[in-house]
Amino acid sequence: MKGYIEIDQELCKGCELCISFCPKQSISLADRLNHSGYVPASFNDNGECTGCAICALVCPEVAIEVYRG
Repeated sequence: MKGYIEIDQELCKGCELCISFCPKQSISLADRLNHSGYVPASFNDNGECTGCAICALVCPEVAIEVYRG
């Protein structure tokens, strides 16, 4: 099953937990700062995301929405 995520880059503080826990390496840091001055996470739609939701579970800012199918 394929999935995708949406990251609210204005909520993200760039802690990189989602990057560390993603089993498919579908998340990296963005190349810009958000309005709070953090480098937020960014979803890389490489077709590998399964929608496992590990990223959303570990996100302390609740900045990630997961979609499956």
